[in-house]
Amino acid sequence: MTPAALRDHLADPAHGLRGRLTPGADLAKITWFRTGGAADLLFQPADEADLAAFLAALPDDVPLTVVGIGSNLLIRDGGVGGVVLRLPAKGFGEVEALGDGRIRAGAAASDKRVAAVALEAGLGGFHFLHGIPGSVGGAIRMNGGANGVETADRLVEARALDRAGRVHVLSKAEMGYSYRHADAPDDLIFVSALFEGPPADPESIRAAMAEVQHHRETVQPVREKTGGSTFKNPPGTSAWKEIDRAGCRGLRIGDAEMSALHCNFMINAGAASAFDLEALGETVRRRVFETAGILLEWEIKRLGRFTEGAAVEPFAP
Repeated sequence: MTPAALRDHLADPAHGLRGRLTPGADLAKITWFRTGGAADLLFQPADEADLAAFLAALPDDVPLTVVGIGSNLLIRDGGVGGVVLRLPAKGFGEVEALGDGRIRAGAAASDKRVAAVALEAGLGGFHFLHGIPGSVGGAIRMNGGANGVETADRLVEARALDRAGRVHVLSKAEMGYSYRHADAPDDLIFVSALFEGPPADPESIRAAMAEVQHHRETVQPVREKTGGSTFKNPPGTSAWKEIDRAGCRGLRIGDAEMSALHCNFMINAGAASAFDLEALGETVRRRVFETAGILLEWEIKRLGRFTEGAAVEPFAP
């Protein structure tokens, strides 16, 4: 089905969709790297019921790609085929303290907002979210974490829809969490999560959040066009240490650069293409392997198509 035919199919009033369908949406505008191609079709549902109706109407053979706020995402220069799904804050961004130490948050809510609501409710253990520039959906899917705490430490259950629009509620055990990873089926689209934390003194929570913020602003290039941590920490060491030992601090390909401030942060220092950024990452992986025998694993998600003649081959020892 062509993009135009797919748009017409989904826009048929019989499906009753209330969300926004945007053909040829420029995805560079929604990624923190500010680079990459367009989506054949972008859909932003009005709410969970609208998302379920969309999924029921979407043909089985059409690729579906889910993105969040774009903070840990590299869209390739050729764009993304099929439909890109992005849950908007209106409809999926509510955060509510429920009492009994629990918080319910929509998948489009920012991690920082969850930390703020936890502070207001006097709940500890959420301070780490104050320093993660992402959304709840991404944290659920990737077991986001910082400062020695992970999403798995706070999650009770996650609510999701499958490709047919059916609802699934997964317990923390069913998520199959490990370091920066979940074993939940790839086709599940998370719409909300239930968290819990212990009572804590608001001043101690506020101090922990301030420490997280100070650390982030001091050692990370937060004012640059970046995607956060580029690579996962290998067992027994830190990615940045191995990148530094391999001589890759400040390494550049075009306007793509491994930050001199924190060399596990890749930045778009000007007009870097997605090709430049991904090629830089694979160059770093090769050099670290040659130096230390460690094969770094990407933490940044790379999605979409390469442009003709400009594919990046993943480094393989």
